Amino acid sequence: MTTDGAEFDVVVVGSGGAGMTAALTAAHHGLRAVVIEKTDRFGGSTARSGGGIWAPGNEVLRKAGVRDTPEQARAYLAHVAGGGVPAQRQQALLEHGPAMVALVRASCPVDFAWVPNYADYYPEAPGGLAQGRSIEPVPFDGRVLGAELAHLNPPYLPAPPGVTITQADYRWLSLGPRHPRAMLASAKVLGRMARTRLLGQRLLSMGQALAAGLRAGLAAQDVPVWLGTPLTCLHLEDGRVAGVNVTRDGQPALIRARRGVVLAAGGFERNAEMRQRYQRQPVGTEWTTGAAGNTGDAITAGEAAGAALDLMDDAWWGPAVPLSGGPYFCLAERSLPGCILVNGAGQRFVNESAPYVDAVHAMYDGHGAGTPHIPSWLIFDQRYRNGYVFAGLPPRRPLPRRWYAAGAVFRAPGLGDLAGQIGIEPGPLAKTVARFNEFAEAGQDADFGRGDSAYDRYYGDPRQRPNPNLAPLAQPPFYAVKIVPGDLGTKGGLCTDERARVLRADGTPIAGLYAAGNASASVMGHSYAGAGATIGHAMTFGYIAALDLAGKMTPSA
Repeated sequence: MTTDGAEFDVVVVGSGGAGMTAALTAAHHGLRAVVIEKTDRFGGSTARSGGGIWAPGNEVLRKAGVRDTPEQARAYLAHVAGGGVPAQRQQALLEHGPAMVALVRASCPVDFAWVPNYADYYPEAPGGLAQGRSIEPVPFDGRVLGAELAHLNPPYLPAPPGVTITQADYRWLSLGPRHPRAMLASAKVLGRMARTRLLGQRLLSMGQALAAGLRAGLAAQDVPVWLGTPLTCLHLEDGRVAGVNVTRDGQPALIRARRGVVLAAGGFERNAEMRQRYQRQPVGTEWTTGAAGNTGDAITAGEAAGAALDLMDDAWWGPAVPLSGGPYFCLAERSLPGCILVNGAGQRFVNESAPYVDAVHAMYDGHGAGTPHIPSWLIFDQRYRNGYVFAGLPPRRPLPRRWYAAGAVFRAPGLGDLAGQIGIEPGPLAKTVARFNEFAEAGQDADFGRGDSAYDRYYGDPRQRPNPNLAPLAQPPFYAVKIVPGDLGTKGGLCTDERARVLRADGTPIAGLYAAGNASASVMGHSYAGAGATIGHAMTFGYIAALDLAGKMTPSA
């Protein structure tokens, strides 16, 4: 079949979790679907991620014994999303998320497991769960994809050959090899590696497993995924989106869509012009971990067709270290005891263990000429370095010289010298450390409440008493690591309704046009419900879009 003039019921733009779930759902309901992907790899940012899914009430959570109710989930999402997100969209996520997970499990060679006690990001809020609502892919053999496995987008942080790590493993491995739970996790990883080598498997986990599993599900239903096929614009007929114009094999082509088009091509994190136009400064395309192809093509195409935009100033932010080889998204490191995050005045300004989106919001909110917060600095001592993994490096191993050469890391025998190296007045930094050390000895952070939340404690060190997130900075030498506002992707885009239909500024839907994932304005508003909330809502609204296209949507409760 030549591309030009090809016709399907549903055309899906983007091959991440949102797009592949939309196509999978469409095929399940008897529609002919195609997925077009701009790059030469499938999987998008999903393949680069931890692969977690936040979808309250799903069958995996129920089987694991997670105690939850629809009322709790509804109250929690309302707290997180705030009044700016219509209740109908929130309800659609909660209503259809479990069915989406069930369909993926039934249609793809990937299963899921609860991530034990990975707390919701605001577990003390109304409806929040300290035990968490996040699930992750169970590792599986990628050989089921055959030759197509070579086209899987690589992970953001590749593991050593043969090593497969899950989110549940990562929590304990970050504590260093001397911790009993870390030793158990290491033994589990080594056993998995031995079995993998013995059986000749290509074991995949996290986002790699999720993306590969979805792709295998599409292959089983004969849904084509056309790589190297960028969208150029939407094709409209009589005011309805009736297809897409693309470039394929170097030639312009039209792909018609009898039912409609689903835009799921990610955000605009790699588009410097859009980031400069919509977002607070400073911001950098070099600080994101999002997929290289995410340059906002679907968003601009939808806007050209009359769509309204929202949340364009926001992203799935997280503190990142601008290392020589690319940004490192700083997750567990901030929560481990023996470190603090300070601004350009040498002062703490946030709970270091807070959800990563909140940490970066605090950086931007406080940033100004008088007291710069970008970059901020993660300060720790040698005891911290001796005890914990940092950016994938085992304890005690010297940090690479290239990190120092890049200006991402500094080291000094005393806090005064360290302050001088990073352009901070020595007195305020010493005062900040002294005050924090008093809190650490007492086990109570009187300034920011670090360690008070179950979320804080998830990545803490349970051996550290009385507070798993607090320990003094006292053993020289001292380190300063540059922290910038990184992200997992932008979260603003096309406005959609509870049926994933793209809306104009007046609230009317554009016929034939749907959006899901980071191409759409997030149902989470300016916040973040828990681990996997990015992918969970993306896949759910991809599922919803296909349901609506198939005429299978039922009224929300």
